[in-house]
Amino acid sequence: MNQKSSQDDDAVNITQPVEASAHKDYEAMVQRLAFAAVNEQRRSRRWRIFFILLTFIYLTPLFLLTLDMNGIDVLYKETLSGSKKHTAVVKLTGLIASGEKASAKSVIHGLQSAFDDKNTAAVVLEINSPGGSPVQSADIYDEMKRLRAEHEDIPLYVVVSDMAASGGYFVAAAADRIFVNKSSLVGSIGVRMDSFGAVDLIKNLGIERRLLTAGEHKALLDPFLPEKADEKQMLQQMLDQVHQHFIDAVKQGRGDRLKEDPLLFSGMIWSGEDAIRLGLADDYGSTAYVAREIVEQEDVVDYTEKEILLDRLAERMGAAFGQAVDTRLLSGLSIR
Repeated sequence: MNQKSSQDDDAVNITQPVEASAHKDYEAMVQRLAFAAVNEQRRSRRWRIFFILLTFIYLTPLFLLTLDMNGIDVLYKETLSGSKKHTAVVKLTGLIASGEKASAKSVIHGLQSAFDDKNTAAVVLEINSPGGSPVQSADIYDEMKRLRAEHEDIPLYVVVSDMAASGGYFVAAAADRIFVNKSSLVGSIGVRMDSFGAVDLIKNLGIERRLLTAGEHKALLDPFLPEKADEKQMLQQMLDQVHQHFIDAVKQGRGDRLKEDPLLFSGMIWSGEDAIRLGLADDYGSTAYVAREIVEQEDVVDYTEKEILLDRLAERMGAAFGQAVDTRLLSGLSIR
């Protein structure tokens, strides 16, 4: 009897430590799970805050860029000019083409804003451009002539920076007077169309050209097909017509200031010094010089249209889509 009781006591003594150990292990496991859940929540919260901040940092500049910068700029101009007379400046910089900073739409908007300000004493169009689209250049030229006729009391001057070539000079010819630097590049009154021929190349490489068209001349200027005499003649006539439009615009704008020279409309480009000698420009001078000495209003207000990011992206996407369709003919035509 006593032996059995002793055995029972030993069993109880053995079981109790085992149960206590299991209980401690269970508590430790629960604590680890709890801490793991808390740490996971903390990590999740940190990542969520990180992505919120990242999104904020990314979207804030885009939001600011999509604001109507023109409206803000108008307020700035009004504050700057106040009731004082000033010289208005519009900058035409870079390639003259649709969707570019120097598009007709952008430049015309700046010129209209400058002429519409009642405190504008004179407008200076500052040009630094190698040319571009003949259509865009002609649109700016025509609007400059219209604005001059509508605002006869406000002179319109052009100041050439580094270059006013081809389409850049087409635009300049519409001004009352053209000012240059001695080292400015001026002129290049001509039209060009770019292409190339690789007929023998693909033949030597064993490449077979496969092309389907509807329309006899739809493959015009295709670089992998032999050049056709009638198409070449037709294109040359078109270039001559556009060139004549350019010549007429320059003659109308510059009048009897132009000197007789067989190279004047040949596409040749001249320094500012030679441009004055040939009557393509009138005098030397920077924008500051014209404002101070010619207009006699040293306060200069910039009316150049500011870009809106989303509009620019949309225009570029549209232009890229249109070019992808097939614009070899038109994209090769430029006065530059």
